[in-house]
Amino acid sequence: EMQNYVPGPMQDITSVELVSNMKIGWNLGNTLDATGGKGLSSETSWGAPVTTQEMIDEVLAQGFNVIRIPITWQGHFGEGPDYIIDEEWLNRVQEVVDYAYYRGAYVIINMHHEDWHFPSEENKEEATIILKALWTQIANRFIDYNERLIFEGLNEPRKKGTEWEWNGGDAEGQAVVNHFMKVFVETVRATGGNNELRHLMICGYAASSSETAMRAIEIPDDDKIIVSVHAYTPYDFALNITGTSEWKYTFEIEQLMTKINMIFVNKGIPVIIGEFGALNKNNEKDRANWAKIYLMQSTYNNIPCCWWD
Repeated sequence: EMQNYVPGPMQDITSVELVSNMKIGWNLGNTLDATGGKGLSSETSWGAPVTTQEMIDEVLAQGFNVIRIPITWQGHFGEGPDYIIDEEWLNRVQEVVDYAYYRGAYVIINMHHEDWHFPSEENKEEATIILKALWTQIANRFIDYNERLIFEGLNEPRKKGTEWEWNGGDAEGQAVVNHFMKVFVETVRATGGNNELRHLMICGYAASSSETAMRAIEIPDDDKIIVSVHAYTPYDFALNITGTSEWKYTFEIEQLMTKINMIFVNKGIPVIIGEFGALNKNNEKDRANWAKIYLMQSTYNNIPCCWWD
């Protein structure tokens, strides 16, 4: 039987210190981020079961101490200008957060499959209004939670359906994403209380691990910022369905971690790899060997990783 954690007051610690307490994370994927169904039925619309306390306990019992909860808000909020989030949705999100938070885990909540924030100059103004409205409501709902609850601004903001979607982005897309992240940080801070000390995760264009995308990130002037990068590396083994199921050690993982270290960690900016994983190609032994190398390299560079299951 897992014991409940009694949350203490908000600690005023740097994000480097916070991240150093993280071992390994797990994503509750395809669940609160699923986009089918109406209202609460969206949680199971992609075939995942309803999340329970027992499920989260089972994950934590395996040694995970970070739970990332991807959440899609689109379809669960009303019309402008107020963009009011449905009360029952916010309640369910809080219930799932509590499953992990009251077990002493670190919890990350985000905005996942949203279509309203296409990062173009043309859409920037309207998207900014929605971003502010939603994060103000979310930040106020969770204002009393301590530093173990982390807010992540956007998941993989990118120009969906364009030639720029997955290649690290164009200058316009990168600049608008930087603008969104700045607005996200200012919006959360403006709610006051514990949110003045809340650790906030920001990302670059598409949360891409490409060097151009990572170098284009403008870090807000704030000592409680963590950069989020997603890296299913090497692509052919990890994510490409028609790629390879055979793991042969390459330098790609090492290069990735060295690059993240050089651009951020070395300069005192902590990074979490918010998503990593490898498709099941009936190659469990290969995947285990790959994961071992991946996590050895990330641990060596002080970069906690969240598995996408």
